[in-house]
Amino acid sequence: MAVSSIPRQTLMRLPVYLSYLKGLGAQAPANISSAAIAAALNLGPVQVRKDLACLPCTGRPKTGYVTTELIRALEHFLGYDDTANAIVVGAGKLGRSLMSYSGFAHYGLNILAAFDTDPTLVGTQCDGKPILAMDKLVDLCSRLGVHIGIITVPAEAAQSVCDLMVRGGILAIWNFAPVRLSAPGDVLIHNENMASSLAVLSRHLAERFKQ
Repeated sequence: MAVSSIPRQTLMRLPVYLSYLKGLGAQAPANISSAAIAAALNLGPVQVRKDLACLPCTGRPKTGYVTTELIRALEHFLGYDDTANAIVVGAGKLGRSLMSYSGFAHYGLNILAAFDTDPTLVGTQCDGKPILAMDKLVDLCSRLGVHIGIITVPAEAAQSVCDLMVRGGILAIWNFAPVRLSAPGDVLIHNENMASSLAVLSRHLAERFKQ
């Protein structure tokens, strides 16, 4: 099944299933059912079963999925068994934190470099990765075939950064700037809105304390 035909919410849940299964470690059962996964993650069993139906492996009645096969199928489907190169634009605290996060390697993501306009940062390194001037972005992305861009700049600079990324051949953008971006239809943009996430948590806590 093509990834483009799968609902966005399903794509967001699949990594959660994979993380849970890998987290079982040595205690993982040989076989696991969609109902067991659903119970562990507080999800509906029908929803989990529908989500896993997009994978090439199939569960068996009463026994469920072979756990190792399900893990491999999830990793392959999500592209974690391949390595995709990425760049970060904005080498501030958030950008440098992302560059230093070793966990991305487990998800097939390799951050090659960062770009910034601050002359005190350009020419330095973060976790062994170079911080380059903005005028090198298009050439580097085009030359090395980089297709993932991460934006960690202020809102007022985000659209111009997005435009540069598109010129360089970036096809997927992870946007941490608090602004909606405009890009061609074939460019996927995921907005990581931290304010919205915090609002959801705050509202949840407020409702809990009212009870």
